[in-house]
Amino acid sequence: MIIAITPETRHQIKNPQLAAYADIYLRIYDNFLNQMRDSGIDVDDAGAGDVSPEVFDRLEQKGVIFRNGGRSIYSGAISAACVACKKGVGSATFFISLKCNRSCYYCFNPNQVDYEHHRTHERDLIRELDEMAATGQHLSCVALTGGEPLLHKAQAIHFFEHAADCFPNVHTRLYTCGDYVDEAVLAELRDAGLREIRFSIRMHDTAHLRSRILERVELAKRYIPDVMIELPIIPGTLDIMKDILRELDRIGIYSINLLELCYPLLNAAEFKARGFKVKKRPFDTLYDYWYAGGVPIAGSEAECLELLEFAQDEGLKIGVHYCSLENKLTGQNYQQNASHSLPRTATLSQNDFLLKSAKVFGDDVAPVMDVFERERIRDYAFDPDHNCLEFNVNAIRVLKKLDIEIGISTSTFEEREDGLVIRELKVDLTTPRLFKRADV
Repeated sequence: MIIAITPETRHQIKNPQLAAYADIYLRIYDNFLNQMRDSGIDVDDAGAGDVSPEVFDRLEQKGVIFRNGGRSIYSGAISAACVACKKGVGSATFFISLKCNRSCYYCFNPNQVDYEHHRTHERDLIRELDEMAATGQHLSCVALTGGEPLLHKAQAIHFFEHAADCFPNVHTRLYTCGDYVDEAVLAELRDAGLREIRFSIRMHDTAHLRSRILERVELAKRYIPDVMIELPIIPGTLDIMKDILRELDRIGIYSINLLELCYPLLNAAEFKARGFKVKKRPFDTLYDYWYAGGVPIAGSEAECLELLEFAQDEGLKIGVHYCSLENKLTGQNYQQNASHSLPRTATLSQNDFLLKSAKVFGDDVAPVMDVFERERIRDYAFDPDHNCLEFNVNAIRVLKKLDIEIGISTSTFEEREDGLVIRELKVDLTTPRLFKRADV
């Protein structure tokens, strides 16, 4: 077992040097939450929106499938693209422009690099596909998103045709709000080889507008093999979402992706007016992630899981997939860390694809060194600045007789101007008796 060091668990640390070291990362996290507050949104300090472990246990007992370390939870069908997302290898998402006919308060596109430029300028996706193919890259999953990609209907259709030419048997998918979907465009997309179409449904729309999108979802079933819905779950919309799930089951779509609603660091007044707060602990590991979606809102995960359980209890035939924000981050971790040679003190976690090592501090260093000397373990490094010894987590097995505390360090490789570095992101707590190798 590894105990996450948080303000609530910090008192469990007895070693003063480890406690002081952990405080560095607690301050970083606290500063981050203060930045959220300064942006104009509240934080769920009480954890009112947190999910109890009993919910996950109950779902598992009901046969729901947990994957990617429990970050992705589903019943029924799941998209091949969602499976590929775990590592992000062979998967690529493109956009023609970020122009959109909708204006969703939770949209994170303004966080994209060069957002204003991409709203008014179109990318040459045919050239991008050709360049990827020419370098020998193999893509198994290709997506087109936006903005609204069907504002560029001809380019979108040509994109899917060309993707199939460049990468035979590629799984193609399209994201759309559905406003520009009709029989003619669906027929052209089918003929272009589109495999999967994902509609969004805005819960702040009127019932009439939602009904119109559902009609187009049903129409798409006649043309596209895998018809899906993907949307963030807005806290307080549980009953409406249950009705939508029943209707989607009647239509017979392939699957629905339930996403955590995120605060995109924009439109704080909109979020605050709805009573939304940022999740008490937004990230397992705080880092500069590529995914621009924002920071998860308290209560959204709980309603995602309640909908998943509802689908299971109702015996719905469609796939229902809870894709947490954490699930969207492991692909970056894998691509950032899996291809580099590890230092002898570190191992690559198969749970989150981050680097893990063990650290002991202060008075615990000497007894650990004595054991390592007897066991002829040499893969360690001493840090005089923090009076700590860093070593591979595999060596914890020889420390079972010691009554000590161990910090589990989490790090990542980073490419910087001066070369490749390892950046530590946090430290958590374990002991030789509590630790299990599968924990990392």
